[in-house]
Amino acid sequence: MANDAHSGADAAHDVANHAHDAGGHAAEAAGMPQLDFATFPNQIFWLAVTLVVIYLVLTKVALPRIASVLSERQGTITGDIAAAEELKQKAHEAEQAYLKALADARVEAARIVAEAKAEIQNDLDIAIAKADAEIAVQSAESEKAIAAIRDGAMESVKAVSKDTAKEIVAALGGKADAKTITAAVTARMKG
Repeated sequence: MANDAHSGADAAHDVANHAHDAGGHAAEAAGMPQLDFATFPNQIFWLAVTLVVIYLVLTKVALPRIASVLSERQGTITGDIAAAEELKQKAHEAEQAYLKALADARVEAARIVAEAKAEIQNDLDIAIAKADAEIAVQSAESEKAIAAIRDGAMESVKAVSKDTAKEIVAALGGKADAKTITAAVTARMKG
């Protein structure tokens, strides 16, 4: 019975080794499926199907979307460039309007300054004329006062001259009447 058990174990071992050799040999014979010449027609068929599907997906779905995105971007870029040119033109026009307004403001300021100068000069001329008139009036009054003082001084000089002549004649021992002294002083003062 031990022999039977031993021989049964040997038989099982031989079957396992044979199965292992058959499985290992089958695996060795198969290798990489891509390189198995027996499956080449099947692989080429599926490669062609896959390439056709990829081509159809690309041409019908992906490439039209990409083309529409590119065309939309190109349209946006063109629109942005046109808008930028328009804004540039508007900015140039605004700058020209600003420069014109600035030049007009300078001309207006110069006109206002000229008007103010003319008005000030006119006021100054009026003030000078008024001052000249006041000076002329004061000058005439001063001349009248000087003439009055001069006349008064001449009368005072006549009176002093008469008194002095009378005293000199009396001191020299002579006698002169008032008429003679007045006539002599008046003749002498006339020149």
